[in-house]
Amino acid sequence: MTEQPIYILAIESSCDDTAAAVLQNGKVLSNVVARQSVHEEYGGVVPELASRAHQQNIVPVVDVALNKANISRNQLNAIAFTQGPGLMGSLLVGSSFAKSMAQALNIPLIAVNHMQAHILAHFIDEEGYDKPEFPFLALTISGGHTQIVKVNSYFDMEVIGETTDDAVGEAFDKSAKILGLPYPGGPLVDKYAQEGNPKAFPFTKPNVPGLNFSFSGLKTQILYFVQKRTAEDTTFIENNMKDICASIQYTIIKILMDKIKQAVKDTGIKQVAIGGGVSANSGIRNAMKEAEKKYGWKTFIPKFEYTTDNAAMIGIVGYHKYLEQMFNDFSVVSKARIAL
Repeated sequence: MTEQPIYILAIESSCDDTAAAVLQNGKVLSNVVARQSVHEEYGGVVPELASRAHQQNIVPVVDVALNKANISRNQLNAIAFTQGPGLMGSLLVGSSFAKSMAQALNIPLIAVNHMQAHILAHFIDEEGYDKPEFPFLALTISGGHTQIVKVNSYFDMEVIGETTDDAVGEAFDKSAKILGLPYPGGPLVDKYAQEGNPKAFPFTKPNVPGLNFSFSGLKTQILYFVQKRTAEDTTFIENNMKDICASIQYTIIKILMDKIKQAVKDTGIKQVAIGGGVSANSGIRNAMKEAEKKYGWKTFIPKFEYTTDNAAMIGIVGYHKYLEQMFNDFSVVSKARIAL
């Protein structure tokens, strides 16, 4: 018996990327992302500009996603959208569009938690990528979040560790800003780090109890270190960029890996999945692969395009919610903050 095709249109607009995807059951037929370059000159995302750009992008992005998937609107079974967390103005563009389209087509509407989607992105049917078995541990790392989650089933997740202040992505981006690198700086730190000496400049690791994280102290430490060295030598950053980036990245990865090692020890769960924008970082990916060999874990690293904000991950949650008939009525509201 062949599985009945279920077509989900998914919309993601939590921050500054307008994304739409079409899934047939667990398989991605199209995954389209329109990036917003308008924020680069401001050194960070400007919420008002982000929501305006979403309004301009959403119709063409959905249109391209449907065309690439080669299906018509009338074949859709449901529309999934990001409910939160995220920037309120950005979220409202996606939810308003999803509601209008679902109402016009008279099909179910499915609200999705963005962080849950980063974790369940591992369940997209993708050749060459294994899916974790429940229960597993998920390390979700992005510009706004740093969490260790115990994942018991698709919809039973428990946060067992999280940041008490800044997220890891913010630590990368702020460090890049201190070094005078353009926004978004995280990927540039990674690029320079690959050619530098990670032990050139030792930074102190914060002492945070349990499985929680803290990155604000490290950020301050990096700022004071750079200020002191540039006061002594104005060409310090220029001459040591690769080593500084490698040292920062090494410290951040050490913080993450120490906590995930502790979580494995505490829970006895040896399946570890990473997700979120920062999981695109090459140093973190390598550290996870090394831990797999060294500690006998099974690690799961998503396909690159499913790490940063994308609609395919919203679609896979939508598909599993569709199977469970977990639909929302049209009074569902977007939320800037939302628990997992």
